[in-house]
Amino acid sequence: KDLLSKLKTALENGFPMLIENMGESIDAIIMPVIQRSTFKRGNKFFTKLGEDEVEFNSKFRLYMHTKLSNPDYPPEIQAEATLVNFAVTPQGLEDQLLALVVRKERPELASQKAGLIHQANESMVKMADLEDGILKGLASAEGDITEDVELIE
Repeated sequence: KDLLSKLKTALENGFPMLIENMGESIDAIIMPVIQRSTFKRGNKFFTKLGEDEVEFNSKFRLYMHTKLSNPDYPPEIQAEATLVNFAVTPQGLEDQLLALVVRKERPELASQKAGLIHQANESMVKMADLEDGILKGLASAEGDITEDVELIE
């Protein structure tokens, strides 16, 4: 509850917020904030935080910190957030050096890789949107869903 009150204050006032020591799972209550799912009422934007509707200030930033060496968050989180790994390992340094060399020697490969990563992220977001649409359609379907041609297509 303390987290929610602090998050509510930060959202309304546009303050940055840091959540430390995140685990592998993320509380479902803060998912609308991570996904930036807002709705407009009048000329202001709001988001759902638990059971409350909280004004969403555009200056708000959320930073999440974990001590896990290799966190494995679901694709929905990875598509909506920027993951920064501050851990220094020999493999990580080797990968960074390889990326620098490829960017210098073969810039077309580096740009192709960046494009593919961007395309994969867009596909994950689109897939999540399609899944949500299908679930909403199934939830609102009346009668025999096998006869609903629009839902099946």
